[in-house]
Amino acid sequence: MKPNRIRTMGLAALLGLGSLGATAQQLTLRQAIDQALGQNPETAAAQAGADAAGAQARLARTALLPQLSFTEDMSRGNDPVYAFGTRLRQRRFTQADFAINSLNRPAPIGNLASRFSGQWMAFDFFKTEKQIHGADLMKQSAASGAKAVNQKVVLDVVQAYEMVLYAERQVAVAQHQQATAEALLASVADRVKAGLAVESDRMSAEVNLAARRQDLIAAQGGLQMAWAQLRAAIGNEQLQQTSLKPIEPHLFPGESLQQELDTAAKTRPDLQALTQAQGAQGEAVGAARSAFAPHIAAYGNWEEDHSPATGASGNNWVAGVQIGLDILPFGKRAELQQQKAIKAGLDARAASYRQQITLQVNQAHIQRETAQLSMDTARAAMDQAAESLRILRNRYNAGLATMTDLLRAEDAERQSQTNYWHAVYGNASAYAQLLYATGTLTPDAAEELQ
Repeated sequence: MKPNRIRTMGLAALLGLGSLGATAQQLTLRQAIDQALGQNPETAAAQAGADAAGAQARLARTALLPQLSFTEDMSRGNDPVYAFGTRLRQRRFTQADFAINSLNRPAPIGNLASRFSGQWMAFDFFKTEKQIHGADLMKQSAASGAKAVNQKVVLDVVQAYEMVLYAERQVAVAQHQQATAEALLASVADRVKAGLAVESDRMSAEVNLAARRQDLIAAQGGLQMAWAQLRAAIGNEQLQQTSLKPIEPHLFPGESLQQELDTAAKTRPDLQALTQAQGAQGEAVGAARSAFAPHIAAYGNWEEDHSPATGASGNNWVAGVQIGLDILPFGKRAELQQQKAIKAGLDARAASYRQQITLQVNQAHIQRETAQLSMDTARAAMDQAAESLRILRNRYNAGLATMTDLLRAEDAERQSQTNYWHAVYGNASAYAQLLYATGTLTPDAAEELQ
C-alpha cells in the first residue's frame, strides 16, 4: 500500500469530524455562558440572596416612619372597674351610678370600641440610622457576592467548554490514529505476502491497531464525561450534545504582576463583598453602642366607644412623649461584645482573604506565562514529530527501519498532537483563570477567548 493511501485514510476521521461540525448548529462560548447565567442554580441562589438583602434594607428604613394601627374591640362584662370606665367612655354616666350597690355590683354592660393607635421613635441616638446604613452595606455586599458567583459560573463554563473541545480533539486524534493503524496493518500484510516483511511485523501492527481502538474507546468516554460537566456548569441537564465553536491558538495580552495585583484589589467582587460586610458590621457595633443612650418616643391614641343597648357613644384621645433609659443594660453589654467579636472575626478574615487573592493572582500570572511558552514549545514538537514520522515511514517502506521504530514514531506523533492541543486549551484556560483572579472575567471578556 502506498504512503499516500496511508496518509489519506489516516486523515479521513479528522476531515469527517470537521465537516460534521461545519454543518451542525454550533454552540459558541458566549451562548453557553449566557445560558449558564440564566439557568445555573448557583446564580439563582445568589440573586435571591441579593433580593433578600434589598428587602432587608427597605425594611430597616421603616423604623423611621410612624406606626399606626386600628382595632375594633367588642366586650361585655360586669367587672366594677370595667363597668365604671365603660359608662364614662360612652358618655352615659349618671348620678345613680354613684350608688354603692351599683358601684360594687354593676349590671353587665357591653361596649364596641373603635381605636386608632400610633407611635413614633423620635430619637434613639442614631441607632436606627446606623442600622439603615448597615443594611445598605449588606445589600451592596450581597450584590457584590452575586457578581462573584456569576464570575465563578463563567469560569466553570469556560473550563468545561474547553474540556469538551479538548476531548473532541482527543477523539479526532484517536480516530486518526486508528485509521492510520488500520492502513499500516494492511500495508504490512501486503509486504508480508510479498516477502518484504516478516510475520512478526504483521503481529506488531495488529497489536498496535488493538491499542489504538482502546484509545478511541477511552477518548469517546472522556468526551461523554466532558459533556456531562458542561451540562452541570450551564445548569441544563437536558442540553443536547452538539458542535462547539473551536477555540483557536491565541496570544493573549498580559500585564505586569503589580498591575494585575492592583486590578484585583479594586475589582474582585468577592473582596468588595467582604469589605462591605466589614462596614456593615461596623455599623452594627455603633448601633449596639447607641442602645445605651436614652431614647425619645411619641405616642397617641384616639378611641370611640358605643353602647350596643342604648346607642350612646363617646370618644377620647391621649397623646404624649416618652423618654426611656435602660438602668441595668446587662443584655445590651453582651450584645455589644458579641457585635465587636463578629467585627474582629470579619477583619481577620478580610486580611487573610487579601493574602489569598495575592497568592491567586501570582499563581495565575505564572500559569499564564507558562501556558504561553508551553503552547509554543508543543507546536514545535508536533511539527518535528510529524516530520520524523514521515521520514521513518519512508525508511520503513524502503526496508531501512524496523516496525518497532515506526510504531515508536507513531506514538511520539500522537503524543505530540495531544500535548499541543492540551497546551492550546491550557493557554486559554490559564488566561481565563487570570481574568477570574483579577476580578475581570465578564461574559464579554470570556468571549475574547474564542
